[in-house]
Amino acid sequence: MTRHFFHAAPVAVLAFGTVAGAQQVPNARPLGATIATVAEPFGGVQSLRQLPDGRLLVNDPSKRRVILFEADLSKYTVVADSTSATANAYSGRMAGLIPYRADSTLFVDPTSMSMLVIDPKGNLGTRVMSVPRPDDAFALTGLAFGLPGFDKQGRLVYRAQPRFEFRGGPGPGQPGFKPPQMPDSAPIVRVELATRKVDTVTFVKTYAPKMTMTQGENGRISMSSVLNPLPTVDDWAITPDGTVIVLRGREFRVDYTDASGTLVQGPKVAHDWQRMSDEEKVAFLDSTKTAMEKARAEMQTRIQQNGGNVERAMAAGAAAAGAGGGAPMPMIRIEMAGGGGEPPRRGEQRSGPNGAAPNANITMPPLTFVEPSELPDYKPAFAAGATRADADGNVWVRLIATKPMPGPVYDIIDESGKLLDRVVLPPNSAIAGFGPGVVYLATRDAEGTHLKKVAVK
Repeated sequence: MTRHFFHAAPVAVLAFGTVAGAQQVPNARPLGATIATVAEPFGGVQSLRQLPDGRLLVNDPSKRRVILFEADLSKYTVVADSTSATANAYSGRMAGLIPYRADSTLFVDPTSMSMLVIDPKGNLGTRVMSVPRPDDAFALTGLAFGLPGFDKQGRLVYRAQPRFEFRGGPGPGQPGFKPPQMPDSAPIVRVELATRKVDTVTFVKTYAPKMTMTQGENGRISMSSVLNPLPTVDDWAITPDGTVIVLRGREFRVDYTDASGTLVQGPKVAHDWQRMSDEEKVAFLDSTKTAMEKARAEMQTRIQQNGGNVERAMAAGAAAAGAGGGAPMPMIRIEMAGGGGEPPRRGEQRSGPNGAAPNANITMPPLTFVEPSELPDYKPAFAAGATRADADGNVWVRLIATKPMPGPVYDIIDESGKLLDRVVLPPNSAIAGFGPGVVYLATRDAEGTHLKKVAVK
């Protein structure tokens, strides 16, 4: 069996409201002044970390490098790249950064399934550890399932990789064959690195697309997902002090871990739920289709630019958009051999036409959406991947749009679930990371991705 996971770009999201309970919803305000701007454009910024002394580690997977900036962002040194300029090679596909002990940082390389320590001086590989569970190597990059971190007890916390449920029975193309089922929840786990003991914090509701199945004349089974651009999901983040925050999408409620690590149910967040009429559902789907077809075409271009490497194209797309903008809506396609020949065995490489890479001519599958009647009557407050923890212990939640605004709108919520503030970002920008009292914004233009350090107030 071969699997292909394709991601379209995030749908634009934000929210607006008045009162939910006694708490007032503040008006969205702009961020403060720009403090510094990086002169050199990036290929993309997937993740970054501001160190306690103000220096900045930036992960640019499109150019396959990690660089360390001085506090004023004027000069930098290369920590890892794909050239002979350094002794440290960047991952062949993608990588992630996780704040570690004191000023050190973990560089997660899913290709080698290892975690390398970057010391405070920017030296990579002073210590090397294997990832806790091989199947979760991709999840530790922070590319699609939230940014990992360490809790108050020093355990690594992350959202584990979702897994298809294969129901058994006859094989593909045979009567009674049952297609795999996408799970509708995923665990947030914490791992003691010394002992590799795994503990589950909680489960979060995830997007489980409806699958359609067709069979060709050669007996080959093809299954594709039907997209719902407004699913009700949960989201999560971990604050710098190790508190795990879980946002429940059905109620827009904040749950959090106490000092012992136990998850405590918190209050609902003030929100103005927007009801959607039948006409509004049709209009929403029409605009979403237009935006996602454009994103599909851009992804097809990135796949070709990356030699048919889908995973690298996905990383480049997410990095170009900037982190924290809401998770991409997955378009899933699975093909299983029937009477038309078997897929390559594990480790087998098959060439494409004229000896090209086997995936060089891969084509993005067509987009299929649910009917308007299947959309919810009320817009969810947020989408998957919309939550980020800042350096001051609060969480920023990008809200689903209820009216036009110049840029993305975020609610800022403290650990207790109190709505503190609401901000609107500049157009064409996304959150790349945080420092105390500041937010780093990634903006995209024809030259590449630009990084700015902006005051929160």
